[in-house]
Amino acid sequence: MVRSLNLLRNIGRFDNVNAGAHLAFERLTLIYAENARGKSTLAAILRSLASGRADLVTERARLGAAHPPHIVVDVGGPPPAMFQDGGWTRTVPEIVVFDDTFVAENVCSGIEVGTTHRQNLHELIVGAPGVALARALQTEVDLIEKHNREMRERENAIPVQIRGTLTVEQFCAIAPVPELERAVEDAERRLAAARNSDRIAATQVFEPLMLPRIDMAGLRELLAKGLPELDVVALRRAQDHMERLGRSGEAWVRQGLQYAAHLAEAGDSDCPFCSQDLAASPVIAHYRGFFSEGYHTLRQEIIAAVHTFRAAHSGEVPAAFERGVRETVERQTFWGAFVDMPVVALDTAAIGRSWRAAREVVEQLLESKAANPLEAIPVTAEGERALVEHNARCDQVSGVSEQFVGINAQLEIVKEQARDANVAVLSSDLANVYAVRSRYEPANVTLCDAYVRAKNTKAETEARRTAARQALDEYRQAAFPAYGVAINDFLQRFNATFRLGPIDPVNNRGGSAANYTLLVDGHRVPLVAEAGRNSFRNTLSAGDRNTLALAFFFASLVNDPDRARRIVVIDDPMTSLDEHRTLHTLQEIDRLAQDVTSVVVLSHSKPFLFGVWDKCQQLRKTALEVRRAGQSSTLLAWDVHAAMVTLHDSRFAAAADYVDNPDPSMERRVAESLRPMLEHYCRVAYPRDFPPGTMLGQFHSLCAQRLGAAREILNPANTQELRAILDYANRFHHDSNLAFATELINEAELTDLTQRTIRFIQR
Repeated sequence: MVRSLNLLRNIGRFDNVNAGAHLAFERLTLIYAENARGKSTLAAILRSLASGRADLVTERARLGAAHPPHIVVDVGGPPPAMFQDGGWTRTVPEIVVFDDTFVAENVCSGIEVGTTHRQNLHELIVGAPGVALARALQTEVDLIEKHNREMRERENAIPVQIRGTLTVEQFCAIAPVPELERAVEDAERRLAAARNSDRIAATQVFEPLMLPRIDMAGLRELLAKGLPELDVVALRRAQDHMERLGRSGEAWVRQGLQYAAHLAEAGDSDCPFCSQDLAASPVIAHYRGFFSEGYHTLRQEIIAAVHTFRAAHSGEVPAAFERGVRETVERQTFWGAFVDMPVVALDTAAIGRSWRAAREVVEQLLESKAANPLEAIPVTAEGERALVEHNARCDQVSGVSEQFVGINAQLEIVKEQARDANVAVLSSDLANVYAVRSRYEPANVTLCDAYVRAKNTKAETEARRTAARQALDEYRQAAFPAYGVAINDFLQRFNATFRLGPIDPVNNRGGSAANYTLLVDGHRVPLVAEAGRNSFRNTLSAGDRNTLALAFFFASLVNDPDRARRIVVIDDPMTSLDEHRTLHTLQEIDRLAQDVTSVVVLSHSKPFLFGVWDKCQQLRKTALEVRRAGQSSTLLAWDVHAAMVTLHDSRFAAAADYVDNPDPSMERRVAESLRPMLEHYCRVAYPRDFPPGTMLGQFHSLCAQRLGAAREILNPANTQELRAILDYANRFHHDSNLAFATELINEAELTDLTQRTIRFIQR
């Protein structure tokens, strides 16, 4: 509880005031001050004491003061609350203040209702528990804004050049792909195949490469063949003899043997040339062995081997091989864009050289064998090496050929896929695998991990925000309807001609707010002004706005669960308030004072404070006055009862005292007061016949006119008495006697007329 204002130094109109230390506050404390004496400064001090806002004090620092404000307030327990060095040593959050600041923060600024007003009204409605929930929600909302800024930074760090057509979220959500590079290569090849479908359809698959081997075992066998039954010596003699016959000697001898055979069949064995007996000739026997069936067969085998070898290794065969290798290389280059290809590792020049060398060796061997069919022809070591090297080359060519031919099945699939491919789909597939590759580049992994962490952190905060919003919504479901009912109840008590529609909570980026509409004669009037339309600014008068503010304030206290602990400060509630609402305001202050710890009412209106004093009869109460003290203001005790005495009351008391105790110093004052006392009495007793603006002489004339009439005002005696007193009193009044200030006074006459005046106004 605020017990006293012990020190007010360098603040507002207060220079160095410590008189308040002896002026204790009570359950009800009234503070009277003329305008510009420091009343609003006291309200600001108490508001600052409640909230801890130093600016409410520092902005009211005394002009021209050498030192900053210094305030000491007794708050009911040591230590006192001190404002020094720009801050309070303690606060009293139980204090709630109704003043111009309350109106400007919670209701309107002038005639405008802004977002801040609705946000503050929300806090007013939900009270401390709801404010805590709203602030918890706003904390999460602000944190989400921070997350959003961080996520924008993370998103900007992953530009479109990296992610292509994908959003950052889509890009970072890409799952890894096993054997990524293989997948990229396959996608590139499928797209390339689709784009080259015509060429793929026209390009042949691989054909086998043919490099004929040399059958070394068969060759050795042929070279070693002979006719064992033939005498080698005789065979040599026959051969030597046929060589002497020349190139056609062997054919001539073979034909001669055929003739000899015919002669022998006819029984004639003589030589057709020399008539010698052929049967006895050893040479003829040698010839018959040479040209035997076995020998003939051997020679034919040798000749066939020569033809076969030359057919396999001569003519177009080498050219066809080289052409086959060239086509294989060309197809390998083409198909390598679509499937994995082996490397064509064939040295055709070396193959050609080894092939020619082997071919020459074989031809020489076969020629030697053909020349000496019955003689075994050996293969030299050099020839052996040439044959082995050639066959090794053949094995190499065969291995390469098998590799390429083995790919033909894949190529057929490529052909089929290219024929049915959709370029757009394959382009999309390729873009996707490119995106995967880009996503999992080390630098981009770091960027995406940072984005995902920020996103997950934001999701966690959003979950907390949802929970906080749910808790606040549940709390507001009870608080807002009750507050709306309370406001309209107070508006009805204040005799207001308008009401509030449903008050609804709203959530926005700046925090929670309250939204409502006015109901004027049943018509909805919005808060926000629109050109040419009714709104808050052009519908409510200043008195209506102040009434609404007061209703907000009282409603907040009615629904405050800590109402009993509140210290309520009300600063000039009658400012701009219509006079017909004064009684209702007094009644509400009286009700409120019964439920709270204490009430402090500040006002420049004595009649209003008198009304509060009279209304709150059951409370301990006191009154203070802010009074001018030189160029400053100070605090004094205020005697309400003395202040409540009117000028008429003081005149009557002085006149009555003069009758009882004549005092020459009071004679002129009493004489001058007789006419005002008569006017006051007649104005109150006969308001219809003596309205404001008329003179007492006119009223007497009207009374004289109506004597004996139905609407008689005074009877004849009283009319005559009024005239007699008035004639005397006019002598001491400036508008009826210019020399009233020097009019001589007779003590006996004054006493008589004063007694008669008192009797007249006491009838």
